[in-house]
Amino acid sequence: MSKYDDVKFSKNVSSYLTLFIVLALLIVIIIGIISAFLYIRGGLQPVDENSTETVELSIDEGYSAGDIGDILEEQGIVKNGTMFELYLRLNSISSYQAGTYQMSPAMDFEQIARTLESGTVYQEVLYRVTVPEGYTLEEISTQLENNLPVSGDDFMALMEDEEFIQELIAEYPDMLTDEILAEDIKYPLEGYLYPATYDITTEEPDLKQLVRNMLDATEQNSYSLFTSVPDYTIEYEGEPMELTFHQFLTFSSLIEEEATSLADRSRIASVFLNRMSVNPAMPLQTDPTVLYALGEHQEVVLYEDLEVDDPYNTYINTGLTPGPIASPGQESLQSTMNPSDTDYFYFLADSEGNNHFAETYDEHLANREQYIDNQ
Repeated sequence: MSKYDDVKFSKNVSSYLTLFIVLALLIVIIIGIISAFLYIRGGLQPVDENSTETVELSIDEGYSAGDIGDILEEQGIVKNGTMFELYLRLNSISSYQAGTYQMSPAMDFEQIARTLESGTVYQEVLYRVTVPEGYTLEEISTQLENNLPVSGDDFMALMEDEEFIQELIAEYPDMLTDEILAEDIKYPLEGYLYPATYDITTEEPDLKQLVRNMLDATEQNSYSLFTSVPDYTIEYEGEPMELTFHQFLTFSSLIEEEATSLADRSRIASVFLNRMSVNPAMPLQTDPTVLYALGEHQEVVLYEDLEVDDPYNTYINTGLTPGPIASPGQESLQSTMNPSDTDYFYFLADSEGNNHFAETYDEHLANREQYIDNQ
């Protein structure tokens, strides 16, 4: 072998050795990264996700994230207190409620952090159901059955359970009055279950508790809006008439079922008010009340339907319906509270859902010819 070959061989060995070292270092780094990842992931997991044990611990005013992490690790609630401290800092969680807590080794970092932030035990959301604006109780029952492991029939049975209704009246004495028990009322709680999204944290949802949650939302939103204006009145037969919350909710539900845009809601409210004030003998004549009286959904209200003998039919009865016909949303509630100032007595909707308003019957007939008959 020549001197040249020796040099070439030496260079090859050096190159292979360098490559081997680089590969070895990469493997060590990769193993380190994987180990760190597994360690961190393991640390984030509950100590024992199947545990039913609870531990009482106290968090005093002024405790730092490090103090809290140490306590949680000492009590066996987290695997690594330092890691929990880092979790709090990385998620910008710095507000902790002092107090005594019942915590479990089955809780993960997020549950523990939310518990410390709120001062109450955070529970995982197992089900979520949305009650849209304008839904009747029967539609709500279907929505619940489609999204929760509950029976729609059981829900409707609850809506007619006199003992349960009396319990609720006792629990919400200002909001739920004897008006909901009037003879002509179809369902006492119609319109009183606030349209919103509700989270369920139990495997077997409690329908009674869910109803109470919905009433709480009504109290916080609809009822608080109503009480924000002392002695809310409307003009009726030329005289001021103070509305009860039941009447306010009823009025809002009629607007909810008739309107599309916010502006339409305010104008429709003015139509209803003008009819009740200036010409109280003139019925409100709103189609959704006929459908509610019939108890079924129809795309078109027929002339024969307008004659149905029912207290909710505003074609044959003047004034408001005995009670709400659906659950009104905030826009309808606000429009009832702040109606437009108009001289309108009529309105109709065209095939695209746009409303057209008129002050006189002749103008109304012209709108019908233009937007309905000639379309």
